[in-house]
Amino acid sequence: MTRTSAAALLAGLLLVLPPLASAEDLLQIYDLAVQSDPTLKEAGSQLDATREVKPQAKALLLPNIGIQGEVNYNNIRTRSTTLNATFTNNDSYPDGSLHPRITQTVYDRAKWISLKQTDNTIAQAEAQYRSAEIDLMATTTVAYFDVLRSSDAVRVSEALVRANERTLEQSKQRFEVGLVAITDVNESQAAYDLSRANLILAQNALDNGWEALRKIVGPIKVPLSRLGDKLPLAPPEPNNIDKWAEAALAGNYGIVAATEAAEAAKKGIEIQRSGHYPTLQAQVGYDWTRSAAEFNSDVDGAFIGLQVNVPIYQGGAVNSRTRQAGFSYQAAQDRLDQQRRAVTNQVKDAFRGIISSISDVKARQAAVVSARSNLESTQAGLEVGTRTQVDVLNAQRALFQAEFDYLSSRYDYVINGVKLHQATSTLTRDVIAKGNAWLTPVDPVLPPVY
Repeated sequence: MTRTSAAALLAGLLLVLPPLASAEDLLQIYDLAVQSDPTLKEAGSQLDATREVKPQAKALLLPNIGIQGEVNYNNIRTRSTTLNATFTNNDSYPDGSLHPRITQTVYDRAKWISLKQTDNTIAQAEAQYRSAEIDLMATTTVAYFDVLRSSDAVRVSEALVRANERTLEQSKQRFEVGLVAITDVNESQAAYDLSRANLILAQNALDNGWEALRKIVGPIKVPLSRLGDKLPLAPPEPNNIDKWAEAALAGNYGIVAATEAAEAAKKGIEIQRSGHYPTLQAQVGYDWTRSAAEFNSDVDGAFIGLQVNVPIYQGGAVNSRTRQAGFSYQAAQDRLDQQRRAVTNQVKDAFRGIISSISDVKARQAAVVSARSNLESTQAGLEVGTRTQVDVLNAQRALFQAEFDYLSSRYDYVINGVKLHQATSTLTRDVIAKGNAWLTPVDPVLPPVY
């Protein structure tokens, strides 16, 4: 589709549509996503919940203060029998007791290791939240450019429909004056009908793209800025795939989270092994007992002491739980290895994607020029009888496909750059801002009317 035809299409739309709000760019859409994306909110709530494990573990090592008490009302009937008589006594009275206690853990190996384990658990959750933030940046960017890509597909399809419609009209006119056979008309009709069907599919894909974006940012009805004509095609800096892989292995939040999970699992082994160790608690208490019975004794007593629990044999449960924790640690190590391999693969795919996208954009730009020249020569050949109507239709379709492929390759370049920063966990709002500078509010992508 030429720039002239695109401008004409936009001018026609502006004549029939009411004035629209200014187009949103990528940064504005991302800011909306941060405010409304439920996945990021879930990750934030999960992080807040995980942070509570540390005060809970610390509480097990702090003094435990409690009071236990009871109040009873007694109705006792006593019957005594002797050789000469039987005596019956009824006594009703209340009594009660109060037992304040302070218990302090002096030594419990499992509780101390559990407290240290919470640092790994919280660090894992924090890394997962940072990863979720970066994933949101990448997901929003991909969804944004998918809308632009689908919009280009619609435009190209519309242009092809118009071109095939003109070709069909020309074929009918030539058939009426006997210049071409009916087969040319039929071929033109078939190409026109097929292009209309493809246009319907492209419009549906565009609607789906908008819905995918709304799933992230919520309901939006504003146009989106397009990618401008000027797109600086530069390789990653540094232009060394191994350097990027090393940076990813050192800083990727997914790897950090998996590393902390493995460390937590390692401490889990020692926690279970602590079942073989004794525990020691100190306790201070006071017992206060009162009764209104006819014959009673009130008690007031204080005590302080140590309670030692020495496990000797527990049916093999401690050994079993320790082995289980060891297997869990090995599984965590395996997941860490999987994460490292996945990140390395992601980094290298994205790096190679950027390099290939640079060449691809240039090659497809040249392909558009070649396809346009081929169409012009094929049309000229049809006029002199050296080419057929089918050749023209094929050349026409090839030109519009080449134009779409060129536009699509530009989005691939941008998205591969985002994915490279995502893999290394260096994707920030500043990085998005650099790509955002390539957008232009001129000729925006209009949202669906429904």
